[in-house]
Amino acid sequence: MFDSIKKLLGGQGSKAKKMILAPVPGKAIPMSEVADPTFSQEILGKGVAIVPTSGTVVAPASGKVAVMFETKHAVSIKTDFGAELIVHIGLDTVNLKGQYFRACVSQGDMVKAGDVLVEVDLEQVKAAGYDVTTPVIICNTPDYPDMVCKSGMEVKALDPIIEL
Repeated sequence: MFDSIKKLLGGQGSKAKKMILAPVPGKAIPMSEVADPTFSQEILGKGVAIVPTSGTVVAPASGKVAVMFETKHAVSIKTDFGAELIVHIGLDTVNLKGQYFRACVSQGDMVKAGDVLVEVDLEQVKAAGYDVTTPVIICNTPDYPDMVCKSGMEVKALDPIIEL
């Protein structure tokens, strides 16, 4: 009973909200607007997508690099607070087989929010015919029933985009 009262009053019993930050600057859009059903139907989980204006992709939270895809188009991080997230740079960019991408971290590395994960030449990716929209997905969405995804705005790298 006292824990619920503390939560209501914002006391020590309340949990601080965890934030997932924008890994790139650009226009944050809802997942429903992503031109790929795997993301728009939230098959991998809920999240936010960003149409990036920079090819420097930074860690959206501190944690461990769980997977750095061989093609460097996506990276998965298990955050220090337990969220399992994927930053997927572009749509169908796996087909580029790493061309125009440079990984700055490896699987197993510990990263802090803001550490550079990947450098990508957005103009070359676009010229090759690919959409550079970058989904940020929380794969263990059921663990965060009160998740709030922020979209419909311009964001800078490290602006909060998902509240867990």
